[in-house]
Amino acid sequence: MTLTKRKNLLTDFFDNEHFFDIFPNELVSRTPSVNIIENGKEFKIELSAPGLKKEDFKIDIDNSTLTISAEKEVEQKEEKEHYTKREFSYSSFSRSFLLPDTVNKDQVKANYEDGLLKIQIGKKEEAKQIEKKQIKVS
Repeated sequence: MTLTKRKNLLTDFFDNEHFFDIFPNELVSRTPSVNIIENGKEFKIELSAPGLKKEDFKIDIDNSTLTISAEKEVEQKEEKEHYTKREFSYSSFSRSFLLPDTVNKDQVKANYEDGLLKIQIGKKEEAKQIEKKQIKVS
């Protein structure tokens, strides 16, 4: 016979590796992954957010802060002869980024396709002309 020390039942339930299979994203708050790419003419932000629609997103620039947020509410209703079942789920996130002085806030485009939100933010003309220079260490 083997004795196994157990935590309490509730802790075991939530520590179970299959918890997220039983209760998917509706109960779990997750922050989407982000890639930030800079080239000579623009910044690109790619945010992974599958399962949303483009209408779910809100993108704001306030002073030097870019904020990307989304909300999704789902209601499922099932009516049978002797009962009615209603389930609700709500998920949201918000990510903010401090923009450098080199961005042109009038040149911002956003596109959502296949679970990936892509935002392009153009740079000011004077920022485009700044060349990279490597300094040799002596």
